[in-house]
Amino acid sequence: MKLIDLKVKEYLDILLSDAPAPGGGSVSALAGAQAAALMGMVCDLTTSKAKYEEYHDTCKVAKVKADLLYRGFAEGVDKDTEAYNLVANAFKMPKETDEEKAARRKAIDDGTLEATKVPFSVMKMAAEGLELAEQLMGNTNPNTASDLGVAVLNLMTCMKGAWLNVKINLPGVKDEALAAEYREKGEEMVKKGEVIAKKLYEEIEGGL
Repeated sequence: MKLIDLKVKEYLDILLSDAPAPGGGSVSALAGAQAAALMGMVCDLTTSKAKYEEYHDTCKVAKVKADLLYRGFAEGVDKDTEAYNLVANAFKMPKETDEEKAARRKAIDDGTLEATKVPFSVMKMAAEGLELAEQLMGNTNPNTASDLGVAVLNLMTCMKGAWLNVKINLPGVKDEALAAEYREKGEEMVKKGEVIAKKLYEEIEGGL
């Protein structure tokens, strides 16, 4: 059974155990899924009220985007653990002969690259989520302001948590140019995300 299909307590119990996965990467993706779900809820609580009709068109479009992000993040919860397992299983491969050593090395390299790609894709979704939150700001039911604020906080947890998972795997990425690209783009996303999140959070908190 996939992690995303578990009951909340079942998932948390696995997280609490000494099992190495799910770990921080899956938790980061889950934070993103929570954020996207919250934004979808904010949209629904706006479009369902006639008094906020002026925001309906914006929220209808945003709801579609939030749903897509939700599905992407939810898939990321399991993809991150699957990527970790690729690396862990590769290290368990036999290494008695030259052929076995070569196969093991390739499996480790391939697994490490996947374990870098997955959280990087989660970062990109978090960046899209922050842009969506920015679009929703001031265009929703004002009673959901705190929910939008919590979504923003979860998106930054998602982004920065995924970034840590990218960084820890970068030394194992053999393609130096690709590793440098991940590092440059990742740092850029985090910096931009921090600016957006800080602005949105302060606006929301200041309006409560």
